[in-house]
Amino acid sequence: MSVTGVGEFGLIDRVTARLSYGPTCLLGPGDDAAVVAAPDGRVAASTDVLVEGRHFRRDWSSARDVGHRAAAANLADIAAMGATPTALLVALCAPLDLPAAWAEELADGLGAEAAGVGASVVGGDMSASPTLTVAVTALGDLGGRPPVLRSGARPGDVLALAGRTGWAAAGYTVLSRGFRTPKVLVEAYRRPEVPYRAGPAAAEAGATSMIDISDGLLADVGHVARASGVAVDVHRAAFEVPRQMGDAAQALGVDPYAWLLAGGEDHALAATFPAGTALPEGWRPIGRVDAGEGVTVDGRAWDGPAGWDHFR
Repeated sequence: MSVTGVGEFGLIDRVTARLSYGPTCLLGPGDDAAVVAAPDGRVAASTDVLVEGRHFRRDWSSARDVGHRAAAANLADIAAMGATPTALLVALCAPLDLPAAWAEELADGLGAEAAGVGASVVGGDMSASPTLTVAVTALGDLGGRPPVLRSGARPGDVLALAGRTGWAAAGYTVLSRGFRTPKVLVEAYRRPEVPYRAGPAAAEAGATSMIDISDGLLADVGHVARASGVAVDVHRAAFEVPRQMGDAAQALGVDPYAWLLAGGEDHALAATFPAGTALPEGWRPIGRVDAGEGVTVDGRAWDGPAGWDHFR
């Protein structure tokens, strides 16, 4: 049955019946607004949108996959501020012929990804639209710590990474060439593995800046360099090419470092720490911060795209 057959309020009932709520959700869907606990007295907030044909394809990803990806893109931004995610608000704009089951499975993916970090889907909105669109707003708790900004990196800092890069980009390339294997790469594109807890851990350890790697490592580290007024050099030797990625790169005629250094959607976290800092578990050094401007790889300008641009 399509969303038209179920109706707006029938679909809302079906979706909310599938959700569960964590301890920070004081009042869930059903009223004009949800109520979410904010123990810190401040709320970190971020929003992101996924548009069919631009950010996902239904023949590449299940509705549950899209839910996981939509939640991850927002929850990672909260973690990159050093905060712990608490809640998601979701808006769904759907074509009239969209199967109601697709929306229900989307909710399953959103709820599962949020529950993995103790957050909840607490509300949202629905509307008809010719283009299937999922918009998500995430909220988070700073736990008494100052937010970790992009503007705090200083010369002499160590650039470090938590999580992995290149996997989702490799999976996207595989799918765009008409293949479905290697499965490990395709699944990395469909459902990113985000190191959410590494964000608050970095904040506790004294990270001077931090960012979610959504558009590509070099592009996103470039945002840190500009905001902080510094230069950042990334060490290529810090990245090993996994076997499956190397095999796919050879078969597809792609430089695997284009995936590792410029591929997005894995939602790893990059942060800078004062020299000599004992990096928290899950973090590894990948470069350094210097005086100057821009981002280099082994002291040289990167020859190629640095990452994704939504308007190109």
